[in-house]
Amino acid sequence: MLRRSRSLLLLTACLGLFATPATTAGIRHLSEYDISLGVLPIARASFSSEFDRDDYRINGSFKSSGLVSLFSDISADTSVNGAIRGQRLQARAYSLIYRQDRKTRRYEIRYRNGDVVSTSVDPEPKARPSNWIPVSNGDLRSVLDPLSGLIFPEGAKICPSRLPIYDGESRLDLILSPKGSKPFSTKGFSGDAIVCEVRYVPRSGYKQGRSDIEYLKSVSMEVWFAKADKVNVYAPVYARIPTKVGDVYVTAVKYGG
Repeated sequence: MLRRSRSLLLLTACLGLFATPATTAGIRHLSEYDISLGVLPIARASFSSEFDRDDYRINGSFKSSGLVSLFSDISADTSVNGAIRGQRLQARAYSLIYRQDRKTRRYEIRYRNGDVVSTSVDPEPKARPSNWIPVSNGDLRSVLDPLSGLIFPEGAKICPSRLPIYDGESRLDLILSPKGSKPFSTKGFSGDAIVCEVRYVPRSGYKQGRSDIEYLKSVSMEVWFAKADKVNVYAPVYARIPTKVGDVYVTAVKYGG
């Protein structure tokens, strides 16, 4: 159960829904998101981001709520720091501390020029089954972190694009295709959002034939990107993620400030 809940949490983070950085030195950008399964609230997330010249840092927290909390207490703290390199945020260090009831797992990744140079997981995972697809050295080159991987400086190509993500255990691609634009309003923002269809493509670091992975491969997700006022970046404000028990929606209830 810990692993399966973490999969959804990390996929949501990969979709960029937990971060909206500011690009002006000394400015802190705050964002908050409601997460629901259909109309049922299941979690909330809040994030703050800071930029100092060409460097950035994002810190976030996630906590289950509503019906989910009646069955299991799930929370996470995550952070990333790095630099702006042209039209991409490039991480130096990423961390995730994931908790479910009395279980805790910590992931730490170090990057250099887009390549992974070290990964630590505590406690270490159990022995892998025979149908596990291992992460190769080639999978760890030219990758993005799950938290800032979908933050785009102004002028960058948003969709279409291919985003190679590594989360400390799994390597995956997110394939973004354009679907036009739609109006979006929330506290701190009102305007048009760029809409992308997103396909999930697992590469390595997962059990072949696992039902939830196979399901995600077969469906399309949707993410809306909006420009943050005065900071010249695009980040997600809305997403729809299909699951076997219904669609999960992530919606920005505050975008800026």
